[in-house]
Amino acid sequence: MNFYKIPLGLVLITLILATNFQDSNAQNSQTDFLNLHNTARAQVFANGAMTWSTTLANYALNYANARAGACNTVPSGGPYGENIATGSGPSFTGLAAVSLWVGQKPYYTYSSNTCATGQICSHYTQVVWANSNLLGCARVLCTNNVNYIVVCSYSVKGNVPGEWPY
Repeated sequence: MNFYKIPLGLVLITLILATNFQDSNAQNSQTDFLNLHNTARAQVFANGAMTWSTTLANYALNYANARAGACNTVPSGGPYGENIATGSGPSFTGLAAVSLWVGQKPYYTYSSNTCATGQICSHYTQVVWANSNLLGCARVLCTNNVNYIVVCSYSVKGNVPGEWPY
């Protein structure tokens, strides 16, 4: 029986690179974005699953790239609904951003379609906006190489004044 001698350093480097490659996509995939959005939507109304849109994902990616220098949450003003978040380090994943938006749920009161004083609910209401059935998201490393920006685009646009989200 022949055994091949592989230097331990080469094995460790290979394992580290493989782990980093896997981690770079963990919690940032199309499925990850869809699952968290659809879970939040299923909690408030039935048959509200979104589907992925490559057009919206490309729009989100282009806008995230455009904001990567300033790395801030300025809305695009485009034709789609939108949620934007920034955070530091690789742990700020797409799922972390969506969790922030969904985390606004306790401040939203459906019966009056209002948000608690001093709180923001519009990110949450966009996530669960019933007429928004297409989703596309992107996560980009900002030019400071520390922060990430996450943009999700929605069609149709939600948060229509005077309308309830679902």
